[in-house]
Amino acid sequence: MAMLETNIFGIFMLLMLLLIFLIILFACKPWRYFSRFRSSSRFSPFKAGDLQRPLVSDDGNLIQGQTSEVTREYDLEGACYPNEGLLRSSLTEGRAYKQRLPSSSPHPTLGESFVLEVISEPSDNALLGQTLKHPAEKVSLEEVQNYDWQNKRSKDLQYDLEKHRLAELSPGLIKDQRSWLSLEVIAGPAIGLQYAVDSKSTSKLPVNLGRVSPANMVLNDSEVSGKHAQITWNSAKLKWELVDRGSLNGTLLNSRSVSHPNSGSRKWSNPVELASEDIITLGTSTKVHVRISSQNEFQTPFRIGLASDPMAARRGGRKLPMEDVVYYKWPLPGANKFGVFCVCDGHGGVGAAQSASKIIPEVLANILSDTLKKEKVLSQRNASDVLRDVLARTEARLDDHLYEGCTATVLLVWKDGEENLFAQCANLGDSACVFNLDGRYIQMTEDHRVVSLTERKRIQEAGLSLRDGETRIFGINLARMLGDKFPKQQDSRFSAEPYISEPLRIDQSSKDVFAVLASDGLWDVVSPKKAVQLVLQMRGTENSAEKIANGLLNEARTMRTKDNTSIIYLDFDTSL
Repeated sequence: MAMLETNIFGIFMLLMLLLIFLIILFACKPWRYFSRFRSSSRFSPFKAGDLQRPLVSDDGNLIQGQTSEVTREYDLEGACYPNEGLLRSSLTEGRAYKQRLPSSSPHPTLGESFVLEVISEPSDNALLGQTLKHPAEKVSLEEVQNYDWQNKRSKDLQYDLEKHRLAELSPGLIKDQRSWLSLEVIAGPAIGLQYAVDSKSTSKLPVNLGRVSPANMVLNDSEVSGKHAQITWNSAKLKWELVDRGSLNGTLLNSRSVSHPNSGSRKWSNPVELASEDIITLGTSTKVHVRISSQNEFQTPFRIGLASDPMAARRGGRKLPMEDVVYYKWPLPGANKFGVFCVCDGHGGVGAAQSASKIIPEVLANILSDTLKKEKVLSQRNASDVLRDVLARTEARLDDHLYEGCTATVLLVWKDGEENLFAQCANLGDSACVFNLDGRYIQMTEDHRVVSLTERKRIQEAGLSLRDGETRIFGINLARMLGDKFPKQQDSRFSAEPYISEPLRIDQSSKDVFAVLASDGLWDVVSPKKAVQLVLQMRGTENSAEKIANGLLNEARTMRTKDNTSIIYLDFDTSL
């Protein structure tokens, strides 16, 4: 009996141990490890070590013996070891990489992840949609994210370095570009005077503004000092700068003083930067308009020299107001390859001359902006109709000048499609223009004083009388002019019909080509033939158009002219 009880107790304990073992077995589920192992070995084509690095898909284009593995390795924080050359080599060999993270583009680009998604393509041995789970998957995702960040930082650094390199190079690129400065006097006795220069023309820099030569812009204004202001090119800042040279009446830039704060010290001011469309005021009356451009839009196909003097000293010091106005513009707005040059000599005041010098280029530009009219000039090589129309419209707009009038000598210059130059002149009064071309001088204007033979003939052919010895009509020595509306209403012998010259062709083979336009202050004492001879002499030793113009002015002064004298000198031989 005792033995039976002992056996029963033993069986019970055995059952209890088996139950405990089964409970522990179900609680621990050790077969799941065998399942994962079987699953990995059955469905994944990768080795365990392959999960530690990027993988590449099969590529039929690989060269024989070439491996498709990427040799870049990563640490657990996503930092890459420096085998950059091998990675770049694999990129240029056409290998296709799959992306761990979804991308909108099917093709990899620099900066995108090169890590393959650790999912094999569906195969016969894998269930559709089944993925491999591995404790290292989270680490791999971190590798992808960290690598993207590292790659992006590398790209940003490369971009910053490139930007910095370009910033270092850009000043050198800018320094190779020219900046063009154009100055035009828009108010004051020298209204219409222009000057243009570029930042590379060191022989013409700095630009000096003053009342006396050798200033680049000679401004015949008693309010302007002999050496008033200067404009320089600052190569370090790549800017044009204005400096007051200790002038007596000061310099303003857009109504703000740029003079030295200690007035009367005659010290130079600090340089002030200029910008396009600025207005420089010299003294109280002369205003200069500034234009700055990176393109050579101000360059003319000839050299220009201007000179002017009221010649008050020739009258024994008596007051002699300046009534001459000179003006030129190249090119005309809306009329490329056309330019105009004007000399207007006022009488009874300067008002009519100032008005005419503004109206003429404005009307001319308006006419030539019409394509048909411009093409007609170019095809016929003749601008007679245009010049006649310009002066007729100008005369019509001077209705308020009842007792003021002016002469007008207008020279139109243009280029054709073959780069040949043409010149044609229209005039009213006794201001004149003369050309020298291939060893001969050509008078481009006609004298319209009452005493000239051409005017006496015109008046007589019109059936009007002119007494012998009569030199003036209504106290005016001119029979043709702009303005003077009241005398014209009273006496029909006055006219505003211009003389139009024949067009002059200047081709590239022409020699010694130049023109002189001037008011009667020059022609009263210097004949056209002598003026040409003087220029030919000066051209032999002097190539500055400004100095040649001043040489003619000095000749008029030497010959004791008693009238305002203004000169425009054009030299078409730019090789000198």
